[in-house]
Amino acid sequence: MIDMSDEILSRIQKEYTVSEISAEIKRLVENSFAYVRVKGEIFGAKRADSGHWYLSLKDENSLLSAVCWRGVANNLPVKIEDGVEVVATGKITTFNGRSSYQLVIEHLEIAGVGALLKLLEERKQKFLAEGLFDSSHKQKIPYLPKTIGVVTSPTGAVIRDIIHRITDRFPCRIIVWPTAVQGEGSAEKIAQAINGFNSLSEQSGLRPDVLIVARGGGSLEDLWPFNDELVVRAVYNSQIPLISAVGHETDTMLIDYAADVRAPTPTGAAEFAVPVKNELFNSLINMDLRMKTSVYRYFSERKQRLQDIKRGIPSLDQIVMESRQKLDERAERLKLSFLNLVKDKKNQVMLCNFRSQLIQNLVKTKTDALQNLGLRMESVSVESVLKRGFSWVKDHKNKTVYNSEQAKKSGTLKIQFADDCITVKIDGENRTRQLDLFS
Repeated sequence: MIDMSDEILSRIQKEYTVSEISAEIKRLVENSFAYVRVKGEIFGAKRADSGHWYLSLKDENSLLSAVCWRGVANNLPVKIEDGVEVVATGKITTFNGRSSYQLVIEHLEIAGVGALLKLLEERKQKFLAEGLFDSSHKQKIPYLPKTIGVVTSPTGAVIRDIIHRITDRFPCRIIVWPTAVQGEGSAEKIAQAINGFNSLSEQSGLRPDVLIVARGGGSLEDLWPFNDELVVRAVYNSQIPLISAVGHETDTMLIDYAADVRAPTPTGAAEFAVPVKNELFNSLINMDLRMKTSVYRYFSERKQRLQDIKRGIPSLDQIVMESRQKLDERAERLKLSFLNLVKDKKNQVMLCNFRSQLIQNLVKTKTDALQNLGLRMESVSVESVLKRGFSWVKDHKNKTVYNSEQAKKSGTLKIQFADDCITVKIDGENRTRQLDLFS
């Protein structure tokens, strides 16, 4: 006989309306799951016109509907997009109109750096296949820009460092397009700033000759907007040469691959953008001094020659007038030749700077490749493999034994471990017996 409590009997006997049972289930679910943390991959994310986000979290076996209200979504530290593994915090609530339940997201965070790195690599391969990183698309940075556009946060040390460095090296006009560089919606704002600079007409006098997109260091999550597809495509489509300076020297974002030049720091971006005014000034002074010295020497030699000729010919006015005419002609040609010389030297200086930059980039690329090869060689070395718990079996001739048949034929085996080597002997019944140890 089943013993039922009065409460259970009361519920069995009671008749519920549909609304009453839905309300009872809603109360039970929301009280039981008022605060939960759910790990899963974002799937089917869609932003409604109201600004609310509707999505699902999935794992290998199940799917959980979720919603993130506009006020919460605008302040999330990460962007809601399909394929990202996240940990969502919130509460479970029911939706009576469809007899369903969903997670109301109050906070969202990346499940781990590994998930971001996986997504980053997938995007990188996608953009590589599309040609967004092709070197043939890169533009040259102008040597003496009149106007520099900067896309960065209007507060903080980054913009101050850029302005200070440019002012010290070669003062010119700087136009700042202030924008958020972190958090929800920052990628769209960065892309809008780049496109906005490009939309300015040259007749307006505001269009920059070069752009700098910069922000200081931070975690991978903080720098994630600079891996966004909108930003990468805006950089690729920019008609204005663009320098990226995001994070520290060791940080590499997708914007760096698409940019025309990648600077290790915001200060470095300022150095790429303008030369040093004092160095140019000193170079021009030296050229001017050499030109004046050459002219003085030239005329001194010509004067001495005229004097020598004068002593050997009659003093006739016509001869002197003809000589003066030739002298004037040659002086004019000399003036033009020196102007051409100065122009050629300037071009050589620009070419040397460009070649120096190419050499630096090549050295860095080869250094990184060599370091990666060293790490890979170390990971597959015998000592590394043995330290991971493997052993090396050799016969009495020190040849590697690959299977049991070879072991039986050998009789005596040497087994190399990470810290020692032992010798064993296999008898007729395939049993082993340790003979001795070798250090």
